[in-house]
Amino acid sequence: MTPQTTASFREQLAQQPWGLWWLQGRRLTSIEVRRNLFSWKASWIYFLAFIPTFIILIHLVADKHLQYMLSEDTNILAGIVQFYYIRLGVFFGCLGIFSRLIRGEMIERSLHFYLLAPVRREILLLSKFVAGSISALLLFGTAITLDFSLMYAGFGAAGRDYIFNGPGLGQFEAYLAIIVLACLGYGAVFLLLSMMFRNPTPAAMLVLGWEAINPILPSLLQKISVASYLRHLMPVSVAANGIFALLTVQTEPVSAWAAVLGLLLLIAAVLLYSCYRIRTLEIRYTTE
Repeated sequence: MTPQTTASFREQLAQQPWGLWWLQGRRLTSIEVRRNLFSWKASWIYFLAFIPTFIILIHLVADKHLQYMLSEDTNILAGIVQFYYIRLGVFFGCLGIFSRLIRGEMIERSLHFYLLAPVRREILLLSKFVAGSISALLLFGTAITLDFSLMYAGFGAAGRDYIFNGPGLGQFEAYLAIIVLACLGYGAVFLLLSMMFRNPTPAAMLVLGWEAINPILPSLLQKISVASYLRHLMPVSVAANGIFALLTVQTEPVSAWAAVLGLLLLIAAVLLYSCYRIRTLEIRYTTE
């Protein structure tokens, strides 16, 4: 690229209405967050996020918490994150949140109001992605925080010592990072699927199957997966028996920064393709 081309590119970037796009994005994101969180249709996603919290609360009230049981409860919490939240809770929660953003509005025959507005379609898509991400992170981030707090609350001084003077705080930060990346990764995938298919649920089931068999695939194919990157970030590894052992197959070790960077690149690639798809998106309500 010549210096003249570089200068022309910078000049074009500077002439873009960034302020207007930022204002439009904020307004659209605010509207979508309210619709995602304060709708009766979102009640089942609250259930998905907080059902482990309810079970841990019963465990806190009904069971004894002796100090030698702290290691066992740590493994149980890791299993909840590894097997429930990543594989089921966040997966289906994001399917419900992000599929509704495009396909749901087509079904409700309201998406054309957005498309007729003087807003770039890329701004509309990215605003919906940000709104869906904020909604998912608020629900599942709060749930993980409550799960972690309740799990160690019954141990009293031993629990506080494990958190603040032991490995507990680092594990909590790792769980939060895993939930953030899971919401962003699955959200980007399901937002794209909602534009590609009239009913994204069968495609989501294929994604679920792909995530399940991904550990036994060649290393190149393992990179096209959300859970494969998250597996390398788990602070506590939990073994599984039976068919669930497929979910814990040991793969080639990857450093934490490489796993995070790899997943962020995957999310960016999916969003770029989604921006391309929405530029050519056509609505035919008679066939939807």
